[in-house]
Amino acid sequence: MSAEKSNVVTKAELVERVAEMTGFTKTETAVICEGFLTAIKDVMAEGSNIEIRRFGTFKLKTRKPRIARNPRTGDAVPIEERLIPVFKPSKAFKVLIPQD
Repeated sequence: MSAEKSNVVTKAELVERVAEMTGFTKTETAVICEGFLTAIKDVMAEGSNIEIRRFGTFKLKTRKPRIARNPRTGDAVPIEERLIPVFKPSKAFKVLIPQD
């Protein structure tokens, strides 16, 4: 690992940024952020998608069933069809992302 700071922002850092932007306390902001994240998880657990205009869409995507391999033994392991959550950013969001 390098000595550089990683490009990962924690939930606590997000709470701090939002608190600074809104003027709410960190405690109030943490409750609001946790409620927002819980609502997203609950709605998706019910099987619904979430669209936030000018931000993006949280969708459930179906992964097809497939045969995988156990890396230790090489045995075939069947993996059933399943739903996975995915995020698709909006066009307005994509323009803000720096390109290399």
